[in-house]
Amino acid sequence: MKIGELARRTLVPKETIHYYVREGVLRRPQKKGKNTAEYSEDYVDQIRFIRGLQENYFLPLSVIKKVLKRHKQKSISEKSSFELLSGYFRPVDRLLSGEVSGSEAFQEITGLSAKWREKMESWGVISHEIREGRPVYSQDDVIIGKLLVDMDRLGFGPKDGYNPEDLKEIADFIRDYVERSQKNYYQSSLERLSSRDLVSRGSKFTEVMSLFFYHLYRKMVKEEYGRLLNDLGGSRSEHA
Repeated sequence: MKIGELARRTLVPKETIHYYVREGVLRRPQKKGKNTAEYSEDYVDQIRFIRGLQENYFLPLSVIKKVLKRHKQKSISEKSSFELLSGYFRPVDRLLSGEVSGSEAFQEITGLSAKWREKMESWGVISHEIREGRPVYSQDDVIIGKLLVDMDRLGFGPKDGYNPEDLKEIADFIRDYVERSQKNYYQSSLERLSSRDLVSRGSKFTEVMSLFFYHLYRKMVKEEYGRLLNDLGGSRSEHA
């Protein structure tokens, strides 16, 4: 494709694309003539990836070049995971996140149907507060709603064999853990910490444990996936 079409598809000006090439962020395209160059389909994904790093993570091109070099060495699954996670872990969202008022607004933003919103609320996976007679959902609830939609889109829904009631078990387990750990923490810290320090430490502990659960789950899934692949490879060898 010509640079005009590439600019149209990526919504990036031609001058910016030329700048990316000059800075070595994009490889030089194949020349078709003195003033004509041909860009492959790969350039579309590369430019969108670069723009995502700039807009979501505010990275300068010097750092993006290093990220791209490392990114090329990653597997297809790792690249797909990064692109998916980029939509949920954007620093700007943490700074500008807001609440959503109203069930219909929540469904419109997340893409979750009324049926599944009600189901998830009954299981305690999603919750809301009532303010001035209207349900108000936190940013965490919005992200959870979007994740539920993505799960179904990626092939982890009821029609694919995934039991959604597992989410209720997970929510019940985490809720029980949170209630016990918070109770123990506040009881042991109430007398020796000021209210300000207590809130500050509690907030940091929340973020640390959130990351702990996230990485623990990732680690365990990768380990189990590796075992399943090894078992599958072994069984195929036996029948070969």
